[in-house]
This record gives sequence, structure tokens and C-alpha cells, in this order.
Amino acid sequence: MLQETIEPAWLDAFESVLRRCAVRAGDTVCVLGESQSRPALLELSRLAAARLGAQVFSLVLPSAFSPDLPVARSTGASPVLRQLQPVVSALAASTLVLDCTVEGLMHAPELPAILKGGARVLYVSNEHPEALARLVPDDALEPLVKDHIKRLRAAHEMHVTSAAGTDLRIGLAGAICGGNWGYTARPGTMSHWPGGLALAFPAAGSVNGTLVLAEGDVNLTFKRYLERPITLRVENDYVTRIEGAGTDAELMRSYIAAWGDREAYAVSHVGYGLNARARWDSMALYDKRDFNGTELRAFAGNFLYSTGANEVAGRHTLGHFDLPLRGCTVRLDGATVVDAGVLVA
Repeated sequence: MLQETIEPAWLDAFESVLRRCAVRAGDTVCVLGESQSRPALLELSRLAAARLGAQVFSLVLPSAFSPDLPVARSTGASPVLRQLQPVVSALAASTLVLDCTVEGLMHAPELPAILKGGARVLYVSNEHPEALARLVPDDALEPLVKDHIKRLRAAHEMHVTSAAGTDLRIGLAGAICGGNWGYTARPGTMSHWPGGLALAFPAAGSVNGTLVLAEGDVNLTFKRYLERPITLRVENDYVTRIEGAGTDAELMRSYIAAWGDREAYAVSHVGYGLNARARWDSMALYDKRDFNGTELRAFAGNFLYSTGANEVAGRHTLGHFDLPLRGCTVRLDGATVVDAGVLVA
């Protein structure tokens, strides 16, 4: 494990991202954490905001544990706010919320009220600060992501294939499409750092076909590179069969079944990575506790398939898999945007 003493380069990285979030002297910045947050991220957030002359305050809430449920990972739905109205009001009244909770507020039920108050929210992914410093967004990422969001919104269908056997069709009618580039400067919006992906939350009944997870693809919930292939059969959004031999397939079958919830088998979102600076191999270089995996969701040319909650389709569950695949070809209404794992210019 790398030491997490505050390094000047890490503080410079945080300041750079806050500048991209348009933080100015006198703005009110809340650093939101929980008892299990990474201390270095809280401190770097506070110091960077102070450097820019912001009025900084911290809210650190008790982490939540559910002993009667399976361990939840990579949900994007932190439970720490607990609908506490004084907390929600304080966040909503802030200029910027630096979200350093472990899971983040992306799918938390309190987020709409926070954004409605005019706050902008940046989830600082629970990574080692070294990884965040490597992935400070540049000038090229925002226009690239915005261009691909427009392509997704204009398309009727996404078709994903691979030499490994993937053949998946995703209807985009009624989908909510978006993306992020690692910062946000507009009130009432949220982003996360690292950034660099475009994605869609499909409407109900939109996803059918076969998804083949090949050797070297990733199960980010387990923070594990796959060593043997797994085939998922998808019918009307739901994984109906998980085929494959070995530990990888057994782990997936066991964990998804443990929730006892049919919605854990359904599609959450689909998309593809656009960040040329993010690396597929980075997970091999960090201890699991130092790595949250946002980088692997964003590396250029990956196809990201996720199971679990999908508000657009009216589905809610804590069971969740994020599955970045290499080597896929992604077409939008027949136009290739990713060719065998390589982002098309």
C-alpha cells in the first residue's frame, strides 16, 4: 500500500479539478465524508478548496452497515445521508459538494433534492490519490464526451459484438443518456472524478442477446480480472443464465443470487469509455483497498455493461455488477463508435 501522506502533486491535482468546477473565493464548499472515508481525500479536498479562497466546511456522517444483507460494493448509492433533512439542506445550499463518501451519491435517493437546491456535486471516487492525480481531466475530454452523448441521444439502437461471442442489442428509445468528464461547473448537476464515459440507462424491455465476458475482462464489484470466460444470456433486460466453469462464474452466480432480488439480474446501464489516459491494467498495481475502479469504467474503447438499479426502468436494488469488456465493437444505428475495443476517431 502506498502511503497517503499529503503530497504536493496530489494537492495540485485537487486544486486543478476544483478550478474546472469554477470554484471561486467566497463560494461555499462542503466536503462530505463518512466514518469509513479515505482520510487523505477529505484533507486534500479541504485544503484545495481553501487554497482557492472558498468557505469550506466538513460533514462526516457515520457509515452504514446492513448485517442482514450481502456486502454491497460499487452501487453508487451511499446510504449515509439517511434522509436527514438538516444534512440535505446544508448540502443543497452549498455552491459545491465534494462527495468523498465511499459509494458516492450518484444514485442516492437524496441527490435530486440536493441538486434542486442549486448545488453542484463532484464525487471524488474512493481511489488512492495517486490514481486521481494521474487522471486529472484535460481540455479535450469534455467536448469528446459531449459529442458521444449527442450520438447516443440521437440513436435508436446500440449493437455490441465481439470475437468472443458477444451479440447484444440495446434499444435506446426512451433511454436516458449522459456521461461525465470529471468535473462540473453548472449548478444543479453532478459528475465524478475520474471521468470519461458516455452511457445510457435503457427503458424497460430494451436489452436482448448474449454478453460474453472474456479472459481479462473485469468484474469491478469483485475488483477481479476474469481468468475464464462467462456467458450471460439476456432476455428483455434480465440475465436469465450465467454460463461458465470455474471460480469467476461461481462467484457471479453466488453473489447475484444472495440478494434474493430479481432486479439484481436486470440491466442498469450500458456505455463505453472515452478516456485515453485511463488504463485497463491499472487494477493490477493497487491493493484492493486502494482501488475503486472508476478508471476501468472509463478507459478508452471499453464496453461497460452494468446490472442492478435503473431508475428509468423503475427498478431498484443494491445488487450490482460493473463489467468493463475489452475487444468489443459498438455500433449506434450501424455507425461504429468502438471497433474491436478501439475508440473510433
